Amino acid sequence: MRRTRATLFLMLCSALVLACGPAPSPSPAEAAAPTPAAAATSPVLAATPVPAAPPVTAATAAAGAKNYAMDPAKSWLGFTAKQSGGDVDARFDKFSAQIAFADANLATSHFDVQVTTQSVNSQDNDRDTVLRDKDLFDSAKYPTARFVTSAFTRKAAGQYEATGKLTIRDVTHEIHLPFTFQTAQEGGKAVAWLKGGVTVNRLDYGVGQGDWKDTSVVANEVRVKFELRLLPK
Repeated sequence: MRRTRATLFLMLCSALVLACGPAPSPSPAEAAAPTPAAAATSPVLAATPVPAAPPVTAATAAAGAKNYAMDPAKSWLGFTAKQSGGDVDARFDKFSAQIAFADANLATSHFDVQVTTQSVNSQDNDRDTVLRDKDLFDSAKYPTARFVTSAFTRKAAGQYEATGKLTIRDVTHEIHLPFTFQTAQEGGKAVAWLKGGVTVNRLDYGVGQGDWKDTSVVANEVRVKFELRLLPK
């Protein structure tokens, strides 16, 4: 009787084992997959933050035009006129030039040149007195001539054209001034040279009243020219 009960117990256990079966082995993919807890801490799956792009500010924008100070000792501005078929050269001993210029930034470049007409010097005192008189510059009434730019155009490497307003005797006209701009090293210092010239009609500005309106003696066309040595500020 005891053997019979033992046999029945063993048969029941065997049936339960067969019914449930052994636990299935995980597949290679399942074995390789991390558990949820492991995935949260895995360095492979953790997100790497992307650095934000730096904001665009004025400091990262293109640099503006560079400011220059004129070297008066090595700069000059003057004109050449035709009188009785010959050239008459004159310069102005007093003038100022506020210059801001950069080839890479013509939009912010700017010239403002002011000339003291009383300082005209043609190396002839009598002629200079006539030039300062009311029929020509009339320096007592109009002490300053001025040129102020409004735009620049690049013509070639180092060659440009400035558009601006020229005022003489309180008469203003727009002109186009060709010029060159070159930088150099002189004595270990950075300098720039600004050179150019333009032809204007003196009568357009009222320079020539009375007998001086006669262009058979003094030509209407006058060549204005300059050469400025500039030092970066």
